[in-house]
Amino acid sequence: MKKVKLDIVGLSYSQTQSGAYALVLGEVNGRRRLPIIIGAFEAQAIAIEIEKMTPTRPLTHDLFKSFAQAYQVEITEIIIYNLVDGVFFAKLICTDGTTTQEIDARTSDAIALAVRFNAAIYTYEFILSSAGIVIEGNDFLFLENMDSIAKEHSSEDVPTSIPNAGGYHSLSLEELQQKLEEALAEEAYEKAARIRDEINKRNSA
Repeated sequence: MKKVKLDIVGLSYSQTQSGAYALVLGEVNGRRRLPIIIGAFEAQAIAIEIEKMTPTRPLTHDLFKSFAQAYQVEITEIIIYNLVDGVFFAKLICTDGTTTQEIDARTSDAIALAVRFNAAIYTYEFILSSAGIVIEGNDFLFLENMDSIAKEHSSEDVPTSIPNAGGYHSLSLEELQQKLEEALAEEAYEKAARIRDEINKRNSA
């Protein structure tokens, strides 16, 4: 089957599903997008690595990477290989330099590990054809609506409720930066991710 390479296009807090995030993967050199609703903790794990935040103690995916590398195991790529009843299935392609193994994983966990191992992300053409969305023009308008689009198309098992850490809109950038540092020191990574989102929103305005 033909594989299609994907990049992470966007990740934002879900306004329609409490405790969830909308992750959008994009076809490399193409206009198709693959939206997925994922859990908050997995979203934080992806965002922390993308933003190069440094947790005070290793997160679960960081521990997995350290454990794997201690035994000379690398993840070379991840493949989103199936879609059943709106739920994606993924696998890790791992090697110790001699043998290659495939390990089943949730898509969100697979992507959180892919960004840590700098591993390529792939899916198959039939999945992108059936669940992908073709965008016209700029990604901006698509990303503005990706939360509702993702909820309609695909998901993973996500927690039903996580407290909202809102109220950051009234703070200055300096106050937000201070709160971000405090959240990281306290290992409150969900809170840190939301503060980071607010800072990025201000900087791009």
